[in-house]
This record gives sequence, C-alpha cells and structure tokens, in this order.
Amino acid sequence: MGSLSAWHWLIVLIVVALLFGSSKLPQVARSLGQSARVLKAEARGLREDEEAANQRESETSRPASDEN
Repeated sequence: MGSLSAWHWLIVLIVVALLFGSSKLPQVARSLGQSARVLKAEARGLREDEEAANQRESETSRPASDEN
C-alpha cells in the first residue's frame, strides 16, 4: 500500500473528467479550493485556541510568591 504512481493519478483524473464533464471541472476545482481554505482556517483557529488555553493555564499555575 504505497503511494499512488503517475498512472494511478492519470486514471483518477480520467474518471473524474468522465464523471463531471469538462464544463463542471472548473466549478469542482473552485469548490475544492474553497473547502481546503475553510479547513485550513478552522485548523488554525483550533490551534490558536489551544495555545491561548495553554497560556492561560500556565499563567494561573505560577506561584504567587512574587506578590509578597
């Protein structure tokens, strides 16, 4: 179960072209691009939320010895 070779990709592209037709391929590609962009933005947002939560947790767990 290795990676796909060039022949495999060519067959996949031919099947996609037959299924969607040449007129809908730009629309399908645009839709895939938008979906990838949304997924990337959501992943970035989750990562930022996790980093903010870790930062708040580390701030609250520091000893209060400096306040004396």
